[in-house]
Amino acid sequence: MNLLVSFSPFAVFAVLLHVGYPQAGMWAGAAAACLLILRDRLILGRSLKILELGTMLLFGALALYTAATGTVWTIPAVRLVVDGGLLAIVLASLAIGQPFTLQYARESVPAERWQSAGFMETNRRITLVWAAAFAVLVAADAAMIYLPQIPQRLDIVATVLALVWAYKYTMRASREPRP
Repeated sequence: MNLLVSFSPFAVFAVLLHVGYPQAGMWAGAAAACLLILRDRLILGRSLKILELGTMLLFGALALYTAATGTVWTIPAVRLVVDGGLLAIVLASLAIGQPFTLQYARESVPAERWQSAGFMETNRRITLVWAAAFAVLVAADAAMIYLPQIPQRLDIVATVLALVWAYKYTMRASREPRP
């Protein structure tokens, strides 16, 4: 479940965003990601994760940009930027041949299985599913901005369904036997 914990900076951001503090949410998201990195490295002795590092950089850069420019964000606009950044992190992990889920899977799978084709393929598929879910979030955020006639609840439903689908797929795929 360490993968889900890695998404906690986005939850912290979302809570602060929806109570009216977008910039505080950015700083808190960056701090939460930094704490995850420190916990993994210093306390648990785990590897640096692409997702956590990318999240810290995303929220940190966005917070610095907002502070420097005085940008006032609407909820849909900042969600579009954050969700787009998350999608970019996931796609970048695929582009460099290191699906972001691989680092989490290696923490629960014996080292002798890490190089197997099945292990790598499973992680590519899981990462692609998360990328698809985040693409749905980006599309829903863009719809909120550019198609305001669409009811907001559809954005919420699309977001929840996409994330639940990715989570359930991950749980199912990670239990499948890998050759």
